[in-house]
Amino acid sequence: MNEKLEKQLDGLLEKYTELLLGECTDEQKENVKAWVLYTYIAKSMPPLVKHWNEQYPDAKQDMMTLIKEIKELNDAHRAGSAKK
Repeated sequence: MNEKLEKQLDGLLEKYTELLLGECTDEQKENVKAWVLYTYIAKSMPPLVKHWNEQYPDAKQDMMTLIKEIKELNDAHRAGSAKK
């Protein structure tokens, strides 16, 4: 991937994270990146994710925790936006 495309995709991820969570830190951006990748693969190739989950149960639990955190941050952001 060329550097220009990489920077543009990073900008897209940054804006997506900001819109999803209300702010964008480097840690949040990496968490959203992992969540997007996992979710996309789970929808497009469920057997692969099932195998991965069985192979790495600790990682599966970490991913479920990450998904829960992102959902909570998104819910809080939406609730805060609705009050304005």
